[in-house]
This record gives sequence, structure tokens and C-alpha cells, in this order.
Amino acid sequence: MTTKLDRLGLELVPDDREVAIAAGRVYRAYRRSGGTRRRILPDFLIGAHAQIHADRFLTRDRGFYRSSFNRLTILEP
Repeated sequence: MTTKLDRLGLELVPDDREVAIAAGRVYRAYRRSGGTRRRILPDFLIGAHAQIHADRFLTRDRGFYRSSFNRLTILEP
């Protein structure tokens, strides 16, 4: 798998403490502002990981990620 990622110019970066803390903060703000439980914690972990470790993020759910992670550069397929 590493070889395929290397050929595509991609790097696999595991989650870390910084990602977990950022995701928790955004999730707390989301719930306090009236956000529903429709969104689950992994959505926030994905967004926090992308905001901290990636230079851009490919998603079809741009509304949620744009409003919750405003420093994230979002690409639409």
C-alpha cells in the first residue's frame, strides 16, 4: 500500500492528540449551538484531521465541513 500511496504523492498520517482535541472542541461548539446528533464524532475527527494535516479536503458534504472547519480548503468532486 505504501508504494501505491507514494506513486500518487499521498502520505498516510495517523490521528494524534492534537486532532482529537480539535475535534472535541468543534463538536462541543456544534452541540452547544443547537447542532443535532445526526452528526457523529468521526465526522469531526475527519474534519479536524484534514484541517491540521492536509492542504485540502475532497468531500461532497461541503456545507458541514465549510461551516465547522472554516480554515479547511475544500474541493468538490
